[in-house]
Amino acid sequence: MNRSATVVLFLVLNFALQFTNALAASTYNLPSSSLQDGPTLLAGQASNSTALDAFGISPVSIAGDGTYYVVLQAGQISFRAALDTGSADFWLTSTACTNSTCMSVPRYPLTYASPTFVSINNNETAFTIDYADGTGASGFVARETVEVANVTVANQAFGVVTNSNITLVSEVSGILGLGFSRQSEISASAVNATPFFSTLAQQGILDYPIFGLSLTRNETGTFALGAIDVSVVQNVSKVAWNEVVPFSPVGTQTNTSGYFYWAIRMSSFAVNGTQYTPQPTYPGPSDNTSIALLDVGTPGLYGPYQDVTRLYGSFPSSRLVDESGQWAIPCDSSATISFNFGDGTMFVLEPTDYIIGPAEGNPDLCLSWPKAAPPSADGVDWLLGTIVYGTPFLRTVYSIWSYGIDYQEPPMIGLYPRNNASAPVQPFSVVESSLSAAIATTLPNFVLSTPTYTTPSYAFNTSVPAVYGEIVQSELATSTYSPLMGTLAGNATELPQVTGAYTLFVTNSNGAVVTSTSHISQPSVTLGVPPGWSGAASRSVPGIGLVISMLITLAAGTWII
Repeated sequence: MNRSATVVLFLVLNFALQFTNALAASTYNLPSSSLQDGPTLLAGQASNSTALDAFGISPVSIAGDGTYYVVLQAGQISFRAALDTGSADFWLTSTACTNSTCMSVPRYPLTYASPTFVSINNNETAFTIDYADGTGASGFVARETVEVANVTVANQAFGVVTNSNITLVSEVSGILGLGFSRQSEISASAVNATPFFSTLAQQGILDYPIFGLSLTRNETGTFALGAIDVSVVQNVSKVAWNEVVPFSPVGTQTNTSGYFYWAIRMSSFAVNGTQYTPQPTYPGPSDNTSIALLDVGTPGLYGPYQDVTRLYGSFPSSRLVDESGQWAIPCDSSATISFNFGDGTMFVLEPTDYIIGPAEGNPDLCLSWPKAAPPSADGVDWLLGTIVYGTPFLRTVYSIWSYGIDYQEPPMIGLYPRNNASAPVQPFSVVESSLSAAIATTLPNFVLSTPTYTTPSYAFNTSVPAVYGEIVQSELATSTYSPLMGTLAGNATELPQVTGAYTLFVTNSNGAVVTSTSHISQPSVTLGVPPGWSGAASRSVPGIGLVISMLITLAAGTWII
């Protein structure tokens, strides 16, 4: 290399180093080169609670228990928080929680006088949350500046946990609930204390009140706020839109109906194309559609016994194997399971999606999703969740969650299929060698009978009717938004767009064009440590290595197209 080239390379590397340091506190994204008509945006263009039209994208990673988490900041302190669309509240374990469950993860340091921490009622407003698996957490409610995917909200109400029996792994310190305000324990106990996503929507912070989720088996998932990830959704016209089901109020909570769960209607399910009509626990006055809750936090897929029993009737030699509703099927099954939510689009699960793994002592039989569940008083019959080790639904689609707009449009969920329904089915046996060992489950040596249950009283106050597709006057996004999704055939191509992947086209010295795709990755941060404290480390920027590589490539004399 001659002297001038050496000087150029030195200058480029020096610039790259300064560029890295200058951007080390933020998420960096390049613009997408989408083929869609909507505006493609730089993530984090607006990143404070007073700026409108904010948007961003963050990597989604997989914890050791199969849950999905993002890295966020609370008071400029970095934490990992599990995503959950089945609950509404955001909470973090704190240093006041000293049991073994809390001590194993980074905790919010109450001894640190965060300049953005705001006490509510002298920290005496109680916070308590319980989950369907019997676990729970408690503490008090406070406010803090929270940043997720480069979108920032000041004075966000959150739960400061001082006691918990929730097992958290992989340094995940809490849960980021993304549900509606009516589901929030914090909103019920404190004034003007809406959940995180509700705050973004009601204050008009986001460019549009949506978020998008790409959940994968590896580290290439994304969480987009105020936009959709067009590195995954390459044809918006193939998104199937579904209106969220409204609910009557709980007791005397309010005198209006509204939105409680991210739940949609399921019109049919099928095995190998043989369709079945759901038998809902609480049939509607005019149809037999079931209600399906889409929940990132649910570890698997569950349906009512009356539906699941018929589904497994299409699998030869299938059998109910325990009282939890677990079924087993032949491991060599090549059948597909599919779901239809009303518009005719069938969302397909292959054996590699729904088979959990071989049962110990009987490797020819595999445990499978869905599991059967007893009737629920809220009328939700199906839970379509996700977990890396064995299932299913939300990992097979890109999901778009539109919060709805007061006076103008209802909430909706858009589903973009990622499985190719026409591709050859890949049996579980083809990929089982890459999975863990057999599951420690001893199957009974006799056939279990299907249990019967008494249907509980319906939990909602039906004297206040809830009308499917209803437009509500409050609790959704501010009416200053212009609706894009007013109907199921809404102008989705106008939705804001970001990208979680970048493709480089490089012409090498031989004149050949070489392509390389990179995905955004989690920042390298010190978790749970306030800025300036001992042990704090500088954070790297997702994609910054890509920028440096581009600069070095330029210095070496290649062309980047």
